[in-house]
Amino acid sequence: MHIIVLFPYFVCKEKLSQLRELKKHLKKGNVYRRADLEKWTGSVDRLLAALVKEGTLQKLSTGVYHYPKESVFGKIPAEEQELVRTFLKDDRFLLTSLNSYNSLGVGTTQLYNKKLVYNHKRHGEFKLGNKMFDFQMRHHFPTKLTTEFLVVDLVNNLDKLAEDILEVLKKLQTKVKQMDQHKLKTSLEAYGNTRAKRLLSPMIN
Repeated sequence: MHIIVLFPYFVCKEKLSQLRELKKHLKKGNVYRRADLEKWTGSVDRLLAALVKEGTLQKLSTGVYHYPKESVFGKIPAEEQELVRTFLKDDRFLLTSLNSYNSLGVGTTQLYNKKLVYNHKRHGEFKLGNKMFDFQMRHHFPTKLTTEFLVVDLVNNLDKLAEDILEVLKKLQTKVKQMDQHKLKTSLEAYGNTRAKRLLSPMIN
């Protein structure tokens, strides 16, 4: 009779001990894959379920979890760079969006919710947390956004834009003339698809 009463108590106590031990390894603001936590516990699935239930971790996608920092306004979402890096298990990616073209001043004004992720490992649309990411596998992409790359990328993605394409291309001709022709040509050769090369090449001196 005593064994039946005390057994759940000891199981619960052991679980709490394992949870406290696992939390020692977690850092607020970080994003973790399930596999990252296996090195610290042999009961990863049971403890992950408990941490999500108590609100310590947030499940962002299958096997991806966030330990959020908190502010006076509530829990702070995961940083996009950290989220994508953990999801891919790779630092080699470029995070951007169709909204980036608005900085070029060529008539694009729409706002898009989806982020683009150029990378070497994954392809397809994935929801991570509350955000949609369009992962596109590319052999070549820069380490950071430049004006030259944005011009090339805009033409690469013309079919995804909501604006009048002919009007955008007309304004793009004026933009191209104001840019460093050598840098733009180099970017076009490195990152442009067939359509981009066909449309942009005649604009470059």
